Amino acid sequence: MAFLLTFLGKGGVGRTTVAIAAAQRLAAQGKRVLLVSQDASPALGIMLGTTIGPDPTSIQANLSVVQLQSTVLLERAWEELKTLEAKYLRTPFFKNVYGQELGLLPGMDSALALNAIRGWDAQYDTIVYDSPSSPEILRMLGMPEIVSWYVRRFRQVFIDSDLGKTLSPFIPPVAAAVLNINLAADNFAQPTNEMNGLLNQGIQKLSDPNQTIAYLVTTADKTAIATAQYLWGSAQQVGLNVGGVLVNPASNSDLNLGEAFNPLMVTNLAQSAGDFGPIAASLPDFTAGSSAPRPVTIDKAGRTVSLFLPSFDKKQVKLTQYGPEITIEAGDQRRNVFLPAGLSGLPVTGAKFQDGFLIISF
Repeated sequence: MAFLLTFLGKGGVGRTTVAIAAAQRLAAQGKRVLLVSQDASPALGIMLGTTIGPDPTSIQANLSVVQLQSTVLLERAWEELKTLEAKYLRTPFFKNVYGQELGLLPGMDSALALNAIRGWDAQYDTIVYDSPSSPEILRMLGMPEIVSWYVRRFRQVFIDSDLGKTLSPFIPPVAAAVLNINLAADNFAQPTNEMNGLLNQGIQKLSDPNQTIAYLVTTADKTAIATAQYLWGSAQQVGLNVGGVLVNPASNSDLNLGEAFNPLMVTNLAQSAGDFGPIAASLPDFTAGSSAPRPVTIDKAGRTVSLFLPSFDKKQVKLTQYGPEITIEAGDQRRNVFLPAGLSGLPVTGAKFQDGFLIISF
């Protein structure tokens, strides 16, 4: 299973440069590395001095590069969907629709990119992911948890509804006529089990800092610093661990961002003119980022849930509770925390901000 590394920051701070340098450094350490770019422009190829395409291409020892092309990924994903359809339906109806005909809808790019990364997960030791948009990275990595919530909630809503109860006796015999599976035990469990399995794998991978981690990239510019702080808090909301801050370039040697990003480790990167070597040498040990505060910590014995929400204050955070879950809104992000046994069903008795943490008591 590959270690997924990505970088967040304002446009123009050098995230792609840092991603290339990180990929080269990790490859030099003997790791099998795949550098993934979702930028469809020729910029990455020019920076690397080589031609790259929609399939991984080896450019040096242990290092391959791929430039995601959403139209190609859509065609391949459509073929996978038709295979899945044939597995469940006696008479597939998507077979007469071809991937080459399909156009891209908003949001498809992120889903297709995530699916492609999942497919390469077992082939490499490290995947370095670079996207021209940090918010897109967060939406992509937060997708498994969000989709899982929709599947879980709306499945149960339908089952508990009058419509679901009315149709329930008729679903098995009707489904038997068109499906290759038996729905007698649970009208929805079998079709959703495979999806839920993949979603849970994605959620577990994202929440483990030893498997997925992001680093903030900024310059001395005030807007770049403020954007990095905002992305830090937003990353916590989707469950993405942030391991540290990279200041690029380190033109101001006495620049101290320790207070602005406390308790993250801040690393000043070396200056370089077209040479990735000095930058690579100045990068931190990415595995050390696992010591950074976790997005969510649940203490069942103490009956508390702690969410690390840096860069947000209590005026920017909204907490609500619906049934077994609590919903936290911060900035432009909304997160549902499913409470474990022992806390599920208990009402919230209090909430406070302390040292960047929102501590919720039950």
